[in-house]
Amino acid sequence: MGQRIGIDVGGTNVKIALVSDRGKIIYSNSIPTRAEMGYEHTINSMKDAVRDLLKETKLEPKQIEGMGFGFPGQIDCQKGVVRLAPNIPGWVNVPIAEIMEKEFGIPTRVDNDVRTAALGELNYGAGVGCQNMVCITVGTGIGSGIVINGKLVRGASNAAGELGHIKLTMDGGPLCGCGDRGCLEAYASGPSIVALAEEYIKGGKSTKYRELANPEITPYIVAVAAKEGDPVARQIFKIMGEYIGMGLVNVVNLLNPEKIIIGGGVADAGDILFNPIKGTIQRRAMTIQKEAVEIVPAQLGNTAGVIGASLLITQG
Repeated sequence: MGQRIGIDVGGTNVKIALVSDRGKIIYSNSIPTRAEMGYEHTINSMKDAVRDLLKETKLEPKQIEGMGFGFPGQIDCQKGVVRLAPNIPGWVNVPIAEIMEKEFGIPTRVDNDVRTAALGELNYGAGVGCQNMVCITVGTGIGSGIVINGKLVRGASNAAGELGHIKLTMDGGPLCGCGDRGCLEAYASGPSIVALAEEYIKGGKSTKYRELANPEITPYIVAVAAKEGDPVARQIFKIMGEYIGMGLVNVVNLLNPEKIIIGGGVADAGDILFNPIKGTIQRRAMTIQKEAVEIVPAQLGNTAGVIGASLLITQG
């Protein structure tokens, strides 16, 4: 016993892995989500992927301790239901845990994908040894998983951790995907980087990333230009880092964590993003809280989600 299945569901791909009780990936695979085909198609594909895993590893379902899913969106962890996955059309009130348990007889748990990533980092990544930490992902949006006194925080409605929707202004501000204005996510995320980069070009700025765009500007291209010394690209990441830092000042003052772990595609930019985040926290957070916190990059990369999902069965 001790071997578990972790499944990380995204808008484009579904990652599946067999994970040991020491957090090591024994087997892994990836399948297309094909959201346009409907949630039933994705579920059937995931069932096939689990069957392939069992066949390839020569295991019977009874030898698997548990199976866990990480989904983007709103999850009812107690009932194992995906309430709403905004980036995967059709996933509304889908009882995925019940469906998979009925198919395989393996105890199944479901949680938000950023919380599963936090669980992975807590147990086997940058958060090992922490009792109080926050794991954030910066990509298309900004989400977070919160650990207090060694336990994941889910909240009254299993909706805790919406760091991207901390408000940075009283009135106005850019429109956010949630429908409100002034959210951190609307100021600092992948789409925000692209929007600001395009704004600079319209303003007549000569930029390295304009040369690199093939054909579109992406956060990765802006990061490459920044690392190559392009002053406009570096300024964009400075602005983004300061916005994220301001959001995290609120987190530091409120929760007093030992570590804030930052992952996601945008975080791959490294110091050009991390330095303004750290600088803002040092300038603006309260003294006792800021002295206790360390800002570090995530360690598990793309495996955090499946490793963390495999651990959900151990969470009671």
